[in-house]
Amino acid sequence: MADWDDVKESDYGYIHRVSGPLVIAEKMSGAAMYELVRVGYMKLVGEIIKLEGDTASLQVYEDTSGLCVGDPVLRTRKPLSVGLGPGIMGEIFDGIQRPLETIGSKTGDVFIPRGVDVPPLNESKLWEFTPSKAFREGSLITGGDIFGSVYENELVTSHKIMCPPNVYGKVVKVYGDSADGKDSYSISDTVLEVYNEHTHQTHELKLAHFWPVRRARPIVQKMPGNQALTTGLRVVDAIFPSVLGGTCAVPGAFGCGKTVISQSISKFSNSDAVIYVGCGERGNEMAEVLCDFPELTTTIDGKEVGIMKRTALVANTSNMPVAAREASIYTGITLAEYFRDMGMNVSMMADSTSRWAEALREISGRLGEMPADSGYPAYLGARLAAFYERAGRAECLGSPRREGTVTVIGAVSPPGGDFSDPVTAATLSIVQVFWGLDKKLAQRKHFPSLNWLISYTKYMRVLEPFFNDFDASYGATRNRAREILQQEDSLSEIVQLVGKESLSEDQKVVMEVAKIIREDFLQQNAFTDYDFTCPLTKSVGMLKCIIAFYDHCQKAIADSPPDAKVTWAMIKTAQAAIIQKVVDTKFVDPKDPDDKISAFYDALVAEIDSAFQTMLDV
Repeated sequence: MADWDDVKESDYGYIHRVSGPLVIAEKMSGAAMYELVRVGYMKLVGEIIKLEGDTASLQVYEDTSGLCVGDPVLRTRKPLSVGLGPGIMGEIFDGIQRPLETIGSKTGDVFIPRGVDVPPLNESKLWEFTPSKAFREGSLITGGDIFGSVYENELVTSHKIMCPPNVYGKVVKVYGDSADGKDSYSISDTVLEVYNEHTHQTHELKLAHFWPVRRARPIVQKMPGNQALTTGLRVVDAIFPSVLGGTCAVPGAFGCGKTVISQSISKFSNSDAVIYVGCGERGNEMAEVLCDFPELTTTIDGKEVGIMKRTALVANTSNMPVAAREASIYTGITLAEYFRDMGMNVSMMADSTSRWAEALREISGRLGEMPADSGYPAYLGARLAAFYERAGRAECLGSPRREGTVTVIGAVSPPGGDFSDPVTAATLSIVQVFWGLDKKLAQRKHFPSLNWLISYTKYMRVLEPFFNDFDASYGATRNRAREILQQEDSLSEIVQLVGKESLSEDQKVVMEVAKIIREDFLQQNAFTDYDFTCPLTKSVGMLKCIIAFYDHCQKAIADSPPDAKVTWAMIKTAQAAIIQKVVDTKFVDPKDPDDKISAFYDALVAEIDSAFQTMLDV
């Protein structure tokens, strides 16, 4: 039992009623909304979500069994905050940033015992602190200024130590100079002292600081995205791209591959840091992430480095308390904003926001609030919007000037794959990119099972300059590929009714080329050496070859005289070798350098040109 003797009576109330994760406490007048509280003698972590008279409704982030009426509720006078500093990368946390590995080694239990209290970051580990030359004694410092850096690992070589956004004043003491004789610090050691003349306070700045999760970290200004997020998935990169700092939704029924897409983006995207939030997925999926990620590597300066060094996991799986699921998404986005403020490109996966919304619904139901559509609270859309609103490209606070991005990818799993579900509908009205997963495609073993007829991206206009710099013909090629797929969809109904022979020759070409696009371009086998990821150069090169072949086929049919009409059957016979080469374009090794990949596809386009020229000359 915890010792309550040294606590003032005004600092605690009493439990009045317990209803699952919701606890009603009385004698709580003076408490603030979203204040952190410790519930019962075991000091379970909770948060105030409703105030009425002197009673407060608390959502408790741990199992509430065993709580009794009359047990004390201790007020902390602080909001739910996360620790931000070196040591986040490579860690796995629960929904309220308790490190699971530390809890496991401390308690020896497979599950998290109740009332366990561990610091979010390792306080005993020493970090080599390098102070910035810009700040000396007497210098003025303000929120967001970088006053030093720490070497964290091979992927985060310079973890920037920033002045917390709500601190400003004059530097009165700098630690970390060799004159001081101590260069290694733990996160609880003071490295800079700042005096505020207005409040007459001295702030002791450490390597880490705390920030409330429900408050977005301040920025100078939001900016439009201008660079593509490359994911390693051909269908996404080439047909439905997103920007760094974009908002994406991945809705789909169970078994369609939402988690696989989220993991692929975590593994192979061009992000500097990845925050993966499992807010209510199955525990075995998070276990899979933990087993897979340490084995995966990326090449930095010719050295293989594990990608776990740029990843932090917030695991709040289905068997964990329901209220912590609601908090986990805010924990994840706050961690992402922290790395954005350093000037990094961060991707955050929320898997899955449907389970998060269900947690919201449960708490709302227990509070006795009026339910809206399907029992979800009326404020579901507002909560989702507030979360997605924290994504984007931003000019960061403080000096030196820097830009960072947070890309949010939310997986949504509507019951039965029904996209008219309230969570999916509310998400789609907010996000700019929609990668709709299709049950039928998944059943046909077409992965990624992304339906190319219903998916869309609203970033094509802002990405035009980026793709034009990359390849001037990309825009036209992409549009042609989408047109062919849409034509095939309308022709497939005719084929089902009256058979393929009823089609004209140019329509037969559409059907055959669409089949190549579907089976060889859009489909990707992540378990092979040639297709586990696909660089943008390869995606665009493959598409160029397929469209060049299509254009030549259509031209050969259109230009042939009526008495010697060129048919698809003739092309298929004459160009069998070329067709095979177009199909085999996916076997190019993604690890090859970009110029080698580009040269291969340019050579193939030239070969297609000469093959058709030869055929027509004959």
